[in-house]
Amino acid sequence: MSSEHAGGAVRGDSDGRGADGDAVPGDPGGLDGENTALALKILVAGGFGVGKTTLVGAVSEIRPLRTEELLSEAGQTVDDTEGVERKTTTTVAMDFGRITIRSGLSLYLFGTPGQDRFWFLWDELSQGALGAVVLADTRRLEDCFPAVDYFEHRRIPFVVAVNCFSGSRSYEEKDVSLALDLDPGTPVVLCDARDRASGKEVLIRMVEYAGRMHTARLLDSVGQ
Repeated sequence: MSSEHAGGAVRGDSDGRGADGDAVPGDPGGLDGENTALALKILVAGGFGVGKTTLVGAVSEIRPLRTEELLSEAGQTVDDTEGVERKTTTTVAMDFGRITIRSGLSLYLFGTPGQDRFWFLWDELSQGALGAVVLADTRRLEDCFPAVDYFEHRRIPFVVAVNCFSGSRSYEEKDVSLALDLDPGTPVVLCDARDRASGKEVLIRMVEYAGRMHTARLLDSVGQ
């Protein structure tokens, strides 16, 4: 498959296959009856133990790829498990899943590792991405600051999805936006990472927002 880095799109040709002949996921009937399929690359990021693997697994229509390893004693000095003491595994490379949003439109989901020592993988994973979902836990809101900074500095559109854990204090979207000092217009949504319908709604918001951002930037470049 060939990836267009400006927008993260992967298009198939008239027989529903990519430039290298591989089948492109999605309905070969394509958009509006056309013989084309479109796949978009979306990152799922956030702090350690916030629910990235859970979200990808909940929404994926294929068996998700996971690269989880057991937490070890050697990592106790570098992994902050405060608030997620029952967590026993960690993602060491990425999670991968796929979901069809509608006929002819699929999303490839890449879950990023949460710990600092694996952040060198983010640059590779972000290549060709349309945008990102930053998962946040209000009990450890500061853990998503690095992800927010990363995408803001690289001008990658993102939405903040607050994973509503049982027993955690609830906050309004505007309060989370202020606490994270988000740029005006950056969406904040509440979700349950375990629930497929909730996760799908987050992804739809992400695609809509990223589409508006990319369109606005294109118009700005044309105007200049």
